[in-house]
Amino acid sequence: MMASEYQITAGFMPLLDSAVLVTAKEMGFAEAEGIDLTLVREMSWANIRDRLAVGHFQVAHMLAPMPIACNLGLTPLAVPTIVPMALGLGGNAVTVSNALWAEMVDKGAKDEFDPRTTGRALREVVTARASSAKDILRFAVVHPYSGHNYELRYWLAACGIDPSREIEIVIVPPPLMVDALAGGSIDGYCVGEPWNSAAALLGQGHIATVKAAIWRSSPEKVLGAGASWGKENPDALSALLRALCNAARWCGNVRNHDELARMLAEKTYVAQPIEWMLPALGGALPIGGERTVTVTDFFVPFAKAATFPWKSHALWFYSQMVRWGQVRHTAENAQIARESYRPDLYRAALKPLGVALPVANAKVEGGLTAATPVGSSGASLVLGPDGFFDGGLFDPDELDAYIASQKR
Repeated sequence: MMASEYQITAGFMPLLDSAVLVTAKEMGFAEAEGIDLTLVREMSWANIRDRLAVGHFQVAHMLAPMPIACNLGLTPLAVPTIVPMALGLGGNAVTVSNALWAEMVDKGAKDEFDPRTTGRALREVVTARASSAKDILRFAVVHPYSGHNYELRYWLAACGIDPSREIEIVIVPPPLMVDALAGGSIDGYCVGEPWNSAAALLGQGHIATVKAAIWRSSPEKVLGAGASWGKENPDALSALLRALCNAARWCGNVRNHDELARMLAEKTYVAQPIEWMLPALGGALPIGGERTVTVTDFFVPFAKAATFPWKSHALWFYSQMVRWGQVRHTAENAQIARESYRPDLYRAALKPLGVALPVANAKVEGGLTAATPVGSSGASLVLGPDGFFDGGLFDPDELDAYIASQKR
């Protein structure tokens, strides 16, 4: 057997959206590109970040805002990190305890994942608890620099809840979320799959709304790569991007979902029941008993340029870091955020595959109300619908104005 040309070690978290990395290894896409791909499971995002920083990993499954935070010097052991590829759109949800859901139903919440209805109900619960001097609600997210934190805060703020004052937000690793909810130490959480389906199937919680409703076609995890490693090993990085692109296309084929769920369920990877993987892959999420709610675009691994590292995604995350007081807005900081995402590397690596490559590096987020053909090289490309549930638009060319318009 011929030795592999490239040796690459990647860290990942046991989540459904590690699927593209798992598939690249298990289905031979990495091997076909000459890569001996080693996947190392971690149990916290902090470990992922730190092991990439010290060189244990060349690349990693990462929270989309985390490389930006590293480049802004906001994290321990911060080293320059690039995002040459995204690992899919969507995949998160907000789950609440059964007790909190009962309170929300009394205030008008319905089993339809609509962020407006559930948000109004939650606001009324928060207001009622404040007037009766009850403890404020506690929600968990997986990391301060995570899409989970920012989408939860965006949803709450748009529904009239101050996430910095009227609720408490704490950090809990994804695999501990369900137990924390069941034990009563938190009232709800925002996390990736399978930990929302798990709570519902175990009868420990209720899915209130989903990322795909809060911000349609929105980014979640990315491939983070050490900037120095990427610069010194451009051929290895390009080969990996091609392998991951082919893996993402395989993951997006509904005929492969049963096999994908079986792979992810293995002890090496997510190590949880197949039944917990299938809901998100098919978009039929459990809400208790035999009932489900269908979300057709809950997790998108390939369609809609799901693997393209849009600079507008990077800048929206940056805007939320500024909004919630994590970093000061300056032209220099905005430039650091913008340059963290590298669509140039993505295009150069994937052009030989003939896949759809957007001609733009950024786009107005929330501007497409329907599926829309857009300019691309290679195959044709359809984006959207996208958009924030409250009708907001994010134009990356108007970053200063957007930041100024945001309310804390």
